Amino acid sequence: MKKRSFNRIAALTLAAVMAVTGTGCGGNKVALNDGEMQVVEKESLAFPLAEQATLTGLISYPANTEAEPNNRTIFKRLEEDTNVHVEWTAIQSDQWADKISLAMADPKTLTDFVFTAGFSDSDLLKYADQGIIIPLEEYIDEYMPNLKAVFDKYPEYRTMCTDTEGHIWAFPWIEQLGSGKTAIQTVGDMSFINKKWMDFLGLEMPTTVDEFEQVLIAFRDHASELQAEFGIDGSIIPMSCIVNDGDQDPAILINGFGEGYGDPDRGRHINVTDDKKVVCSATQQGFKDGITWLHKLYDEGLIDPEAFTQEWSTYVSKGKSGRYGVCFSWDVANIDNLEDWVPLPALKADVVNITPQNGSYTSGFDRGRCVVTAVAQQPALVCAWIDQMYDPFQSPQNNWGTYDEEDEFDIFELGENDKGEKMLTHAPLGDASPVEVREAECVGGPLAILDEYYGEYVTCPDDAQYRLDWIKDIYTPDMKGKYVYPNVFMSREDNEKLSNLTADISKSINAHKSDWIMNGFTDADWDEYIAELEAYGLDEYIEIFQKYLDEYGLE
Repeated sequence: MKKRSFNRIAALTLAAVMAVTGTGCGGNKVALNDGEMQVVEKESLAFPLAEQATLTGLISYPANTEAEPNNRTIFKRLEEDTNVHVEWTAIQSDQWADKISLAMADPKTLTDFVFTAGFSDSDLLKYADQGIIIPLEEYIDEYMPNLKAVFDKYPEYRTMCTDTEGHIWAFPWIEQLGSGKTAIQTVGDMSFINKKWMDFLGLEMPTTVDEFEQVLIAFRDHASELQAEFGIDGSIIPMSCIVNDGDQDPAILINGFGEGYGDPDRGRHINVTDDKKVVCSATQQGFKDGITWLHKLYDEGLIDPEAFTQEWSTYVSKGKSGRYGVCFSWDVANIDNLEDWVPLPALKADVVNITPQNGSYTSGFDRGRCVVTAVAQQPALVCAWIDQMYDPFQSPQNNWGTYDEEDEFDIFELGENDKGEKMLTHAPLGDASPVEVREAECVGGPLAILDEYYGEYVTCPDDAQYRLDWIKDIYTPDMKGKYVYPNVFMSREDNEKLSNLTADISKSINAHKSDWIMNGFTDADWDEYIAELEAYGLDEYIEIFQKYLDEYGLE
């Protein structure tokens, strides 16, 4: 892999812009790091520092939670343990997308690092070429033993963080919960069926698409009995979903048609065949037949008529009213309750198959979680401080929350493992919402939680464990394909090409999918659709994905 030097021309250009900007506004000139490795004595980075140091950082926080990061227990403890004080610029999460690009371009607001960047590959490569962020691979190897240990044990993560010219531009977020075909991310849009209704009506769990259709018909035809028995206020909805909306989409139902690919990657609509070829899932015979079948269900009044337009809040509200027979989500507890619902197994049409989501075999991963900017004059110290986030005892707290908070709830209690060493034990939350407690306590940012940490540094969250059990017991046995598309880091040029192609191709696929589920379609409509995708550059689209798959080298 060819390694390039840092783009000094871009850095000098940015420096000139910043200097002019700073002078024109009456401020001081901004001195910039040119990206060259700045070597310091490792002893000078031993925490806690002998003398307090101050760094600056950008961070986001959820609405209705603590806005001052240094008031959070996690950061209070980190300051005590490291003797590093961070002056934060905090932006509310729902305003982050609008404000972060402005902050990155303004020398008066640019900080040493961006803790919760969440940058896309295009963002990372753009800021790298402009000299706004610095390369990190040498700092990782020299001053970040915690992150380096993760990379050494799981070299695929280093590969996934490295661009085509050998540079690492950001620190990742890694959350392992299972691996390979048992990873928690393999199935996002789980389908759930109302077991309480089935038991009341004397129905068996469906295993084929025809049996499933008959269950939905029973829910529809016995609506008045269900309403009376369970005190349901509102009409019975045999099946609800949100078409083209992530985990709420019903795509998992069509895995059994044709080749069995389904359409699990609803952003890019690609799959990898067993002979390592990239195909567009939405041009396969199975997709065509599956959408035809979904239209049949819709035409029979079995699918929520609001499935194409409803917002998440509406979807949840109807679910909490007990009106659904089948629904789709990451976790049915988001929609109704765990007691009355069970996951729906893979349904057979032509085959029985579950296609895992692309990128899921390496678990949860965000390549662009945290960056160090050219403003940082002590990059080694910044990196050494960030490395504390990768400590096996620290990462779970940053991800979920902490212990001994002064408020009413804690995510964790401080306990011991089998060796008598301290371990974070998930605390009972009673009626408190896990999401709300986590948002109130956690800080996010760069971190790594590995499968081997469970039982040694932290317990597995209950809501993750039952989902892992569902996947392992119900879905993994039916994952017949060998591969998923890996998490690859494309060049800026290919990223831009792919982004432009995806805009038209994905828009066309999603629009036709919604229209056809509602209104049906003919073979002539299908042929026109294929021609439209080809005109949008489908062949080039697939070629780019294939190029990086070949370079990745699936085993």
